[in-house]
Amino acid sequence: MPGTPAISLKRAAKLKAKKHREAERLFLAEGTYVLDEAPSAPLQVFDEAEQLRRVSTLKTPAGPVAVFPFLDVTTSGLLSSVWRVVLLHGVQDPGNVGTAIRSAHAFGAGVALSRGSADLYNPKTVRATMGSIFYTPVARELESVDFLDEASDVGFGLVAAVPDSGDMPRALPRGRIVICIGAEGSGLPEEVVRACGMRVCVPSLAPSLNASVAASILLYEAYSRVLT
Repeated sequence: MPGTPAISLKRAAKLKAKKHREAERLFLAEGTYVLDEAPSAPLQVFDEAEQLRRVSTLKTPAGPVAVFPFLDVTTSGLLSSVWRVVLLHGVQDPGNVGTAIRSAHAFGAGVALSRGSADLYNPKTVRATMGSIFYTPVARELESVDFLDEASDVGFGLVAAVPDSGDMPRALPRGRIVICIGAEGSGLPEEVVRACGMRVCVPSLAPSLNASVAASILLYEAYSRVLT
């Protein structure tokens, strides 16, 4: 029928739940800034007050809410598109994951998300990317060791971020690398650390750094290698 939306309000509201996002392979992006960053038009935009009350996950909606198709890539697609990848292992906070994606975009990298990490399409993750979700290649739901084996097979160096007894960040190599970051507190499991040929430690007066801060520092260090 003329005037019928591509995505109904009822259908869009269900996308607040992961099971419906996965079934539809669609996600919600909220806020004028995030939508302005999108390189292509969304499938549907909701911007009226009653619509926003239904589809927004915020108590006070931050602006229009739009529906987009999933953006994630395969592992082979990720490894063929960038020279620097940050693997987030078990990072469960959506804000940390979204901020790491933002940093990866800033420093020309891609992101690999292990199983057990925050959902890429969680509305909190999407907001934290500040639009970088549209420009950063992300592979998700990965088994970390299997991913590292695949990356090594195609020539990537593997680096584990550890709390101590590691090299300084300035020692990162210039070539293709995967930098592995664990959750603050628990860090990386031993099998992931063993799979890596190098360990790095970010010097800090604090007992630990959250995952997005560690990822940002190490991605910048890796990126700076191509600037000098």
